[in-house]
Amino acid sequence: MKIRKREIGDVVVLDVNGNILGQPDGELFQETIRSLIATGTRKVLVNLGNVGWINSTGLGTLIAGFTEMQKGGGTLKLVAVSPRIQSVLAVTRLTTIFEAFQEEEEAVRSFT
Repeated sequence: MKIRKREIGDVVVLDVNGNILGQPDGELFQETIRSLIATGTRKVLVNLGNVGWINSTGLGTLIAGFTEMQKGGGTLKLVAVSPRIQSVLAVTRLTTIFEAFQEEEEAVRSFT
């Protein structure tokens, strides 16, 4: 997994590439989230458009990032969720936790 960071106004977009599967992925994601919180970022959008698959450990990684952002006074949302990953979120009932959007523009506007 690789993460590229970019900014749209006061929203930080994390473009995730690759599968979200195991411990190294989780550590990288958590370090990224902690770093953003430390620099005052409170609005994070995770772009899953280039993620092929996410397993249960990967879901735990997203949940931990979401929780960490909440503790830091921020919000984490998802964008470009594939139908395959959306079905995993639905089956695990994580759609009740994560706000997910198909279009980046709509997702960025949702923070205001």
